[in-house]
Amino acid sequence: MYQDYKNVETVKPGGLELKDRLVGVQRVTKVTKGGRAFGFSAIVVVGDENGVVGQGLGKSKDVASAIAKAIEDAKKNLVRIPINKGTLPHEQKGKYGGARVTLLPAAPGTGVIAGGAVRAVLEAVGVHDVLSKSQGSSNPHNVVKATFDALLQMRSAQTVARQRGISLEKLYKG
Repeated sequence: MYQDYKNVETVKPGGLELKDRLVGVQRVTKVTKGGRAFGFSAIVVVGDENGVVGQGLGKSKDVASAIAKAIEDAKKNLVRIPINKGTLPHEQKGKYGGARVTLLPAAPGTGVIAGGAVRAVLEAVGVHDVLSKSQGSSNPHNVVKATFDALLQMRSAQTVARQRGISLEKLYKG
């Protein structure tokens, strides 16, 4: 699922204390010649609030099984996100479909300044101080995926230093 990104560390769910957050449930309708068939689509974010997060989509005829399927799907798509002292390592923009998300690191005590779908993802990751702006589409599916796009592009200082083949001190000096 995350093949387009370099440096993405996928995580196995075994042994992790994962907490799930329901982002949204939509009632969907399929119109057939016999009438309307109703179903439900649920999007869920799971995370250990310590840098590991995953998102999943579940569809079913009833809400409970749609949510259960979404949680199972999210556990299959866990990734590790670099966190630096409760915030993000750097500013990053993400996009998916018509949704655009901008994430900015913030000073300690700021809190999570984010709307519904972005907030669910950032809290599941374990970020405590961040500023965000969501623009364009407010479709929760696309906003969650745009937030993941931004998070998956994050690189810690250690990763950057390793990629450049220099020490952390040299990276910060210039």
